[in-house]
Amino acid sequence: MTAQIARVDLPTEGTVRRWIRETDQPLFLYVSFAVLISAFSLATPIFLTASNLLNIANQTALVTIMAMGVAFVIITAEIDLSVGSTLALSGVCAALFMRDAINNWLLAAIVAIAVGAMVGAVNGVLAVRIRIPSFLVTLGTLSMARGITLLVTGTSPVLVNNETFWSVFAEGTFIGIAAPILWTVLVVAIAWAVLHYGIFGRQLYATGGNIDAARFSGINTRRVKTVAFIVSGALAGLAGTIVAARGHAIRPDVGAGVELDVIAAVILGGVSLFGGKGKIYGVILGSLIIGILNNGLVLLGVDPSIQLTIKGFLIVVAVAFAKR
Repeated sequence: MTAQIARVDLPTEGTVRRWIRETDQPLFLYVSFAVLISAFSLATPIFLTASNLLNIANQTALVTIMAMGVAFVIITAEIDLSVGSTLALSGVCAALFMRDAINNWLLAAIVAIAVGAMVGAVNGVLAVRIRIPSFLVTLGTLSMARGITLLVTGTSPVLVNNETFWSVFAEGTFIGIAAPILWTVLVVAIAWAVLHYGIFGRQLYATGGNIDAARFSGINTRRVKTVAFIVSGALAGLAGTIVAARGHAIRPDVGAGVELDVIAAVILGGVSLFGGKGKIYGVILGSLIIGILNNGLVLLGVDPSIQLTIKGFLIVVAVAFAKR
């Protein structure tokens, strides 16, 4: 009798490539996350302290909240560049409402979210109904929302004097978890349920993946895209309330450039710029990468201009990997 030698089938190069293609997120995402954690942990002992990790979570909250809405838009093969200015306009409107109308935290929050949703609705109508490319539309509303914010404030900060507002959106805690993190968890949970388990989520993927096939299957693709823009604006409005509560005031220039962090988080998270692809947990991981990168570079004293260069490079690399 001849001895039987057990054979182990090693994965071939083609098998590995097929596995990478079939995973929900690009391998680049996980590698980047691990490399950043390791590099900053070795570079500075402060990075892995509990207080700094909590600081990262708080700093990442705004980006994650807005990234949920922008992910909806990008999945439909559109884009929203106006979230930073929408954040500022919404926060300012909430602060002005409490100062000049009714000092009620709940009504002020509703005003902020409604203003954000209105900006999103304008983006949706112009991009979907009038068929102006969303890149140009949201670039225009980015400028207009910022201009209106500067106009209504006279370029001066607006104070917020409502302790309940501060507590609910920024300074309060529940079982030791800060309010901004709790709001982030709530938004992520809802976005996860809608995108991955709801009918509207399937419509988003279908619209971005193949708009003609989606139309033939009976999906109102115009409505789907418009609602995605409204959701993006409303979440930017929620982020504006958190900013206003966090500082007990809001400046008209707040949020300038934050759209770069938001879009970087979405693209790094594996959401395809070409539409029809993306997962919520990937966007969360992308937001954490941006938060860790920002925090680590600040701890190391890296010049802000170099930080922008690094984030831009990451976006280019992420898009290149996603396209492949």
